[in-house]
Amino acid sequence: MKSEALDGGDMSSPALIHLNQSGPTEFVFRVFTSSTRIQILLFCFFLFLYVMILCGNAAIIWAVYTNISLQTPMYFFLSNLSFLEICYTTTLVPLMLSNIMGERKPIPMGGCATQMFFFATLGSTDCFLLAVMAYDRYVAICHPLQYTLIMTPQLCTQMVAGALGLALFLSLPLTSLVFTLPFCGRFLEINHFFCDIPPVLQLACADTRVPQAVLYVISILVLTIPFLLICISYVFIAITILHIPSAEGRQRAFSTCSSHLTVVLLQYGCGSLVYFRPPSSTPADEDRHIALVYTFVTPLLNPIIYTLRNKDVKNVLKKAMSKKAASENL
Repeated sequence: MKSEALDGGDMSSPALIHLNQSGPTEFVFRVFTSSTRIQILLFCFFLFLYVMILCGNAAIIWAVYTNISLQTPMYFFLSNLSFLEICYTTTLVPLMLSNIMGERKPIPMGGCATQMFFFATLGSTDCFLLAVMAYDRYVAICHPLQYTLIMTPQLCTQMVAGALGLALFLSLPLTSLVFTLPFCGRFLEINHFFCDIPPVLQLACADTRVPQAVLYVISILVLTIPFLLICISYVFIAITILHIPSAEGRQRAFSTCSSHLTVVLLQYGCGSLVYFRPPSSTPADEDRHIALVYTFVTPLLNPIIYTLRNKDVKNVLKKAMSKKAASENL
């Protein structure tokens, strides 16, 4: 019987499961592979990346909050971005790792809704914070004499709180709208490794045009508008940099922006590919592969880019490591 296989046996078979069984709806995630050897390799690889994300971003937070020289608006936003990346990946990766090896574990509808809500909230806050960081670079480069007057600690805190508040305002009704739809069946397979909105909507047994339209509008608010604001900021930044007389000054100004731009292009580019395409045009596994970029690559690049290209952060971390090595040698 299918029910026996799914409740206690192999749950690796794809497709829709249990269309006519009674009981609360639960979801399972599609497996990456059925090969045990590849499952072990994937588990170790993703676990290694997750640990690196946690350590790298935690190191940035520690460096900023333990060194007075780094307690500036730019590093305040960077530390908040690192904290978001830790929360963001922790929302997705542990559950993903638990489902890579062995039998797939069903997630109840409430658990799926909770994961979707936190993913949407943290991801949206991430996008808004990248726009705030672009504004910070604009003020620092285009209005350096007024920088401390404009970017006050109160304004910086308000901007971070505003980014989080706006993300909550958009994510809560969207998640509620998705899970007011009926889902027909006992076990439904999500063609993803977490409860993302598009693959969950594909499982609803009702008209999803309204939720799809709401998702599209919110995607414009979260992705398009902040990206346009970032582009406008960098147009003014580029004009100002080109008017700097010394080549060294131009290079220094550009280096403070290039790291941010790299993260922006990855974050907004991958998000646009997932949320702005019609569902019918999306290949079965392409969204999963794109999601791996903003689940692992972007959070991992954040500390790598900002530490390798930032002398202040590198110096603080080097001093901390040298002090630790000296204390161990005593």
